[in-house]
Amino acid sequence: MITLKDINNVLAETRPDQIEELAQKAHRIKEQFFGRTISLYAPLYISNYCTSLCTYCGFSVNNPIKRIKLSPDQIEQEMACISGTGIQNILILTGESYKATPLSYLKEAVEIARKHFPNICLEVHPMDEEEYRELFAYGVDGITIYQETYDRTRYQQVHLRGKKKDYDYRYQAPGRIARSGMRNISMGILLGLSEVDQDLLALYEHLRFMEKNFPGVEYSLSFPRLRPIKGMGFEPCQVSDETFIKIICLTRILFPRVGINLSTRENATLRDHALELGVTRVSAASKTSVGGYTILNPEEQDPQFDIQDERSLDEIVHLLKKRNFDPVFTDWRRIVNEPL
Repeated sequence: MITLKDINNVLAETRPDQIEELAQKAHRIKEQFFGRTISLYAPLYISNYCTSLCTYCGFSVNNPIKRIKLSPDQIEQEMACISGTGIQNILILTGESYKATPLSYLKEAVEIARKHFPNICLEVHPMDEEEYRELFAYGVDGITIYQETYDRTRYQQVHLRGKKKDYDYRYQAPGRIARSGMRNISMGILLGLSEVDQDLLALYEHLRFMEKNFPGVEYSLSFPRLRPIKGMGFEPCQVSDETFIKIICLTRILFPRVGINLSTRENATLRDHALELGVTRVSAASKTSVGGYTILNPEEQDPQFDIQDERSLDEIVHLLKKRNFDPVFTDWRRIVNEPL
């Protein structure tokens, strides 16, 4: 039986038979709890204004990029394009600027999204509980919030300016989100920032705390690896594909019911392999820059990170069906969120 105490041993394991046993166990658990379903979603960046100075991010305040904030009409245009593909799960993202993307702007974006998507999630700056409560009442179903790294010393080294420097305010965000009534919370770490085993243990402990204190919330985890931005590496990432797959397997075994998200940060081969081992939700045909779907030409775009899997939605759906997966465009029905 694998426990939290075994994290370091699992990550250090090199014997092929033991790694295969880990993979087979993760596969069996995934099939038991999720069957052959894979949910599809699309990210939509609506602003890259940011007041935080983070050493690894393409949107960092000191980076010489063109700052863009979509107008309501432009948001409508981008959302219409995404929903036109059939995808019904949207993740709306911004840089971390409380001034450029205040609560009123986010609510306006959510109002537009309600016309196109039954499931709406946000990945934006951390907020107070009452603000999350307002967003929930307005139609937001879930929030993505990554601690990035749980190592306080390393956290301060890579977050040099802005509200994001406040470790505790960010750490406590999932609790505020849960108390606001949100149905799902996605948590995670940015692999490559700090020691993987320590960050993974801290993330798992944080999730256990959340499950114990807020059992009615649906949780998912993400493990994005540091990636270059327009070919420039801001931080080295030493997390190998093998270690990444072990993390997916370990997560599935320790948390059988938790969703595992996988973005287009990873290449097609690795993403396809991970489907069998625990991943339940993948992004498809993603654009990681503001206006990336319909507004700006590729050469004009400033992405948050470079995409590795550039396959179209049709290609991914075809692959899923070929491998006997059931691609799920939405398993949500739009309901009115009642304030707590």
